[in-house]
Formats: sequence, C-alpha cells, structure tokens
Amino acid sequence: MLELTAQPLTAEAFAAFGDVIDRRDADSFPINNGRTQRYHDLARIETLGEGARPIISIFISQPVELPLTLTLLERHPFGSQAFMPLHGERFIVVVAPPGERIEPGDVRAFVTDGRQGVSYRAGTWHAIHSVLDVEGEFLVVDRAGEGNNCEEYPLEARVSL
Repeated sequence: MLELTAQPLTAEAFAAFGDVIDRRDADSFPINNGRTQRYHDLARIETLGEGARPIISIFISQPVELPLTLTLLERHPFGSQAFMPLHGERFIVVVAPPGERIEPGDVRAFVTDGRQGVSYRAGTWHAIHSVLDVEGEFLVVDRAGEGNNCEEYPLEARVSL
C-alpha cells in the first residue's frame, strides 16, 4: 500500500495537476462602482469533446476519517473539475499526472487550509472528494456532455496529515 503524507497546498506544488483557487495572492480590480473587488480568471475551465459545456453544481460531502484509505483514483478525460469550499472546509487532495498508468512515485497528497479550492486539469488522476472535520458544501465547476468522462484506476493508498 502506498503511504502518503499530505503537504500544505501551494500553487507551485500543484501546478502539474491544475490550478489552486485562492484569491489571497491573485490580482484584482474594482467593479460595480468600486463596491466589489473582482479576482479574475483564477482557474482554467476545460470542456473537450462533442456537445461539451461547463456546468456549476453544489456537492455536500461527509467528512472522511484519518488516515484516509483509498482504493482508486479517477480522472475526467474531457474536462477540468474545480472544487471550492463554501464555508472554510479543509479537504485532502490526492493527485497523479495524466497518463494511461499511475506510477506510485508520482502520486502526491495535499491538504487545503479551508480558503483554497482546486481545479484538476482534464485527465489528471485524483482521489474522491475528501473533506475533513465537518460536512462540506462545495461549489463545483466541471463538464457536461457526451462521452464517458469518468475513468477509474485501482490504487491502494493511505493518506495522513
């Protein structure tokens, strides 16, 4: 079984897998007569294939127990998938680079600080949604459309903080 220790999530460490969604280090500009600060273009949305379109959903997830035991990673070959916590929920992110196989040495684990979200690039392998501490409510942006956009790869791993 692969043993992973989740590291703090940073944009640099996560860059090979997608984007960290975090306004704290982002450029911004005022809109709405100066009453709103817009943090613009924080993550790329990918929708590939025939009839593809971006969608917005809300996920309610139950907290996982630690250490987190995984039996698989999944990927979405035709679109990115972004998760943004709505109430400061921390969550574990486990990822591996795109490809037909997952090499255990390439798997990485991160833990968010509750103010960060992630956007997995199309084809990036990732674990199931794994919220910590409390039930989580997340805004999710991903792809709808034709084709099988969810593939699974068996991988036994245990993640701790």
